[in-house]
Amino acid sequence: MLQKSAPQQPPPLRVLAAVLEKNGRWLIAKRKKGDRFAGLWEFPGGKLEQGETPEECLARELYEELGIRARVGRSLGSVYYSSPGFAIELIAYRVSHPAGSFRLQDHEEVRWVSPSEVGQFALTEPDKLLLEKLLTKDALEGT
Repeated sequence: MLQKSAPQQPPPLRVLAAVLEKNGRWLIAKRKKGDRFAGLWEFPGGKLEQGETPEECLARELYEELGIRARVGRSLGSVYYSSPGFAIELIAYRVSHPAGSFRLQDHEEVRWVSPSEVGQFALTEPDKLLLEKLLTKDALEGT
């Protein structure tokens, strides 16, 4: 008897997220109209390209999307999100913003908000999972 197998989920897309912190506040960005996640907020970042390190990816994406130079620090962990036909591994890094004024390309707005305020914004589903992990991690580390 032949068994039908369930359709294979594609391998997760590796996406990097920058947790930019300044004066105890985190930067979040609102996706612009016409985008897949239009109107939703996220930690800025982007897709990891072949042959690129996570640090190179974040530095490139932050320059392309926000017009800033960034210094990428340590990894803060990752979350996995899956929906039908779409799966991502969202990997967060602590990032500092040493130079450059914001020049928005993929976002219509950015805001500096306290970690406790981030959840009041309409985040993408993967970013909701990441926020939950970051708040738990910060609570555990006392940062």
